[in-house]
Amino acid sequence: MDLEQSLARLLGPAEAEVECETCFTELDRYVGLEFVGADADRAVPGLRAHLAGCPACAEEHESLRALVAAERTA
Repeated sequence: MDLEQSLARLLGPAEAEVECETCFTELDRYVGLEFVGADADRAVPGLRAHLAGCPACAEEHESLRALVAAERTA
C-alpha cells in the first residue's frame, strides 16, 4: 500500500458512508442498478465510499458483480 492509499484509509471518505450492515443489505440492489446503467450511487448514497474503504465489502461487491455478469452471459 502506498502513502496515498494509507492516508486515504486513515482519513476516511470525504463523503457520507454507510456501515457494513447497510452495505450487505443494499448490495444486491446496488449491483442490479449498476448493471442496468442506473445511478446506483444516487440510489444508495454512501455505499461507493464504503466499498472504497472496506476490503471485505469490496470483495463481496466484486464477487456479486462477477456472478451477475456470468448469469447474463449464460
